[in-house]
Amino acid sequence: MSQDLFAQTKDTGYQPLAARLRPASLDEFAGQSHLLGPGMPLRQAIERRQLHSMIFWGPPGVGKTTLARIVAGAANAHFLQLSAVLAGVKEIREAIAQARQQRAGGRDTVLFVDEVHRFNKSQQDAFLPHVEEGTVIFIGATTENPSFELNNALLSRSRVYKLRSLEDAELLDVLQRGLQRLEPGLEAPDHCLQLIARQADGDARRALNLLELAADLAEPVATAAGESPRRRITSATLEEVLQASLRRFDKGGDLFYDQISALHKAVRGSSPDAALYWLCRMLDGGCDALYLARRVVRMASEDIGNADPRALGLCLDAWQVQERLGSPEGELALAQAVVYLACAPKSNAVYSAYNAARAEVAASPSDEVPLHLRNAPTALMKAEGYGAEYRYAHDEEDAYAAGENYFPEGLRECRYYYPVERGLEQKIREKLEYLRQRDRASDRQRYRQR
Repeated sequence: MSQDLFAQTKDTGYQPLAARLRPASLDEFAGQSHLLGPGMPLRQAIERRQLHSMIFWGPPGVGKTTLARIVAGAANAHFLQLSAVLAGVKEIREAIAQARQQRAGGRDTVLFVDEVHRFNKSQQDAFLPHVEEGTVIFIGATTENPSFELNNALLSRSRVYKLRSLEDAELLDVLQRGLQRLEPGLEAPDHCLQLIARQADGDARRALNLLELAADLAEPVATAAGESPRRRITSATLEEVLQASLRRFDKGGDLFYDQISALHKAVRGSSPDAALYWLCRMLDGGCDALYLARRVVRMASEDIGNADPRALGLCLDAWQVQERLGSPEGELALAQAVVYLACAPKSNAVYSAYNAARAEVAASPSDEVPLHLRNAPTALMKAEGYGAEYRYAHDEEDAYAAGENYFPEGLRECRYYYPVERGLEQKIREKLEYLRQRDRASDRQRYRQR
């Protein structure tokens, strides 16, 4: 069995630039100073060879696999790699058998599981006992929140380290080193490298891949007789390389939900500029505009509600524009809706009332409908008292039957909806308070009549 299960066999021919530039030590590793800076716990553990089970959680291209190899190398441990996409219980057992052989010879084994969030419960359970026994030191890598994807038993035995996207300055350092590893005489102005860094969006592997593509299209530079040939990456070269490149955007992962959460909170926080920014970030990343339209409708009901009922209609109109016209007209309509929502008066009173009523229904018995509220289309039903003493609201003063009860008897005093003192709900609040005053007066009058 090879040391890297499921990895391609080593080839002495072409290797991508990212593979050729893979760091072999912490000093060569880019970024993650919050974990690997001087005095940081993870760096100290690696330098002291105090290995423990750990999970590296972070976006693509930040060095999770490389860091796992460095951890194993620093402790002179045997390194085994599994891909959770390809490996099953059989491959896990083979890896454990190899780890036992190493242990018999007095050597630790690091079992690295890439994309560990793709392992199901039975697969995680298959190697958990071997982690507990110390047969292997487990290191997992995931782009997803491990608290949602991994068994509690495995999480409790591992320390989670959150890796961050690389900053542009860190990517520029990686690109400079990559430029030196490519062909002699290759040049790239600083502004071109900065553009690649921005387009890579925190992903070092992507940055190096873009640099390598740009190098293939680099233009020859005129040289004097006897000088070595030179080529240069130009803005025109990069335009061709980057024209089809989209920013990193995982349509089902943490980054997706983080951004939709930021959009929703910007709307709720009455920040139209920030709301527009997050809307454009998601569209730029390839998010389905119809999904955004649906979420914007939700925002209108949840955070604006009856403070401005026009908001819901505007959002539905924007959704329809997106369905009928597509891009870019539909996206502009979504932008209009998002700005309107952010500027509108806010109320979650209906949202809160709905949740309270649902909770009441779930917790209460199935109380019968009071007789006076029941329909009585037949003589028998009338004889049973259906509809008796019902007061037709339109026959009452202001079309309101003061003191009437519309709840099951045991819930008569329930109240869920509390309008806020903003927008139209301020008027609704005043009207409801006026009607409750009439209810109280009606109750007092009936009490005196008794």
